[in-house]
Amino acid sequence: MFFVYVLKNSINDNLYKGMTNNIERRLYEHNLGKHKSTKPFIPWVLAHQEEFNTREEARIRELYFKSGEGREYLKKLLDS
Repeated sequence: MFFVYVLKNSINDNLYKGMTNNIERRLYEHNLGKHKSTKPFIPWVLAHQEEFNTREEARIRELYFKSGEGREYLKKLLDS
């Protein structure tokens, strides 16, 4: 199983979108500061996740979330 996830920074509401096969480990790593792009904005909370059978399906969804249309979709989803 593969997961596409959205993390939210509780301080300034930044969003980070990513993909993994182990969501608990990945969130733990982000909050330890192991990733350059998320380290300055610790702490992160899991705001949304979706599960996929293949890496390819998950990658397509991750790229959608990173697009303009996908960002708008996430904004509506997370604001409701």
